[in-house]
Amino acid sequence: METVNVELFGRDPKVQKAVNVAANVSVTKAPVLITGEAGVGKRTLSKFIHENSSRAEKPFEMVDCSTDGTTVENQILGWRDQEGRFNKGVLEKANTGTVVFANIDGLEDEFQKKLHKIISELEDYDIDIRIIATTTKNLSKLVGSGRFYRGLYTLVSNNTVALTPLRERAHDLEMMTRHFITEFAGGKNIDVDKTAMDKILSHYWTHNVHELKAVIQTSVANCKENTLTEADLEIGEKKAVNMIADDDNEGIRLMSLKEAEKLLIKKALIHTSENRTQAAKILGVSIRTLRNKINEYRQGGNSYFVNLR
Repeated sequence: METVNVELFGRDPKVQKAVNVAANVSVTKAPVLITGEAGVGKRTLSKFIHENSSRAEKPFEMVDCSTDGTTVENQILGWRDQEGRFNKGVLEKANTGTVVFANIDGLEDEFQKKLHKIISELEDYDIDIRIIATTTKNLSKLVGSGRFYRGLYTLVSNNTVALTPLRERAHDLEMMTRHFITEFAGGKNIDVDKTAMDKILSHYWTHNVHELKAVIQTSVANCKENTLTEADLEIGEKKAVNMIADDDNEGIRLMSLKEAEKLLIKKALIHTSENRTQAAKILGVSIRTLRNKINEYRQGGNSYFVNLR
């Protein structure tokens, strides 16, 4: 069995417990549901499960279910091109191997039912695949509110592995920071001072490991000495300014402050899997203020907030 890369997953007991569960279930044929915030390592863990299974040398296919509905259905089931030639979908291409349905909560309602029926009948078509699904949402709650098909949830959730956010694992955060500094230093011996590390440890890290890696890569490039300082960090407010500048360069349309506020609140809710307490913390407002804003947008008929539970 392949060993766990601690730089990718960390040594925190909660994470190691999750990885151990993944390792144990990898030797079976059972479906696995991996939950956790964006960038926490769900796809990496999916690959880990595949590589530690008897299917390791077989196909490994992944489809992002959060993209356009027709595109996703074609990727899964296959499609005919303009010349009439049939292109296999991931269910056929991954035969004897593993299929990962990333962001499975993004599937359209009717296709959820269709996919459940197809997966349940795969043996009739001599297709043998291992199913792994990932999500940033609480699928059980989505089932309860009628926003996810119960049959598909039951099929994929027999073995559920939850990955803990990076900000809740200070030791792992420091370890990964030093690992990425070494990775991007190009052989140069670069340390990090206490002020910079304190800022890293106190940052919210909405996109977890993916965000940390990107920030450290840029910060190391900024570092002119042998010690990475707070001034080198592309993080927090400094990073936000750069993002605004980038958007301006890309020609993103200007909007009113009210529109921008609504968009920012929506993005914060999406990034935190609609956890209002976490979203309020990111936005720097009280939970009461956030709740009032959500009610305001809901009364205004905004579809996202009307459907928000």
